[in-house]
Amino acid sequence: MTDHAIRFFTDDHAVRRVGEGLLARTLPREEWTHEAHLAACTWLLVERPDIDLDNEIREIISRYNEAVGGVNDATQGYHHTITLTYLAGVRSFLARLDTALPLAATVNALLAAPEGRRDWPLSLYSRDRLFSVDARLGYIAPDRPS
Repeated sequence: MTDHAIRFFTDDHAVRRVGEGLLARTLPREEWTHEAHLAACTWLLVERPDIDLDNEIREIISRYNEAVGGVNDATQGYHHTITLTYLAGVRSFLARLDTALPLAATVNALLAAPEGRRDWPLSLYSRDRLFSVDARLGYIAPDRPS
């Protein structure tokens, strides 16, 4: 995998803008980056406990994708296993924080942590399993020892 420079967030407002833009389906498509996915997930977990992410994240992201001209099908768009894997990773990361940090600092620390890496799910899944149609459309368990 090619290394990408991490695009850190400058302040809490920038993180909230991503999360709110996802929910409102107004975030420009080109801003829906890897970092934005993790920022939105963190924001939702920290500041929007009223949203049941385990049951609503598929619809939230799928509707956003469609609103910005994307397609959710067997080969593109929303990927359920990757989403739930990162959701679990963000929750685990947040549980390990030993101090309360401002929102942007929390997201930036996550982005620099193993769970924030673009290829982190491949530490849990073989490439073929993770990028299968079954993994995109539904959740499948990891096939690598943890």
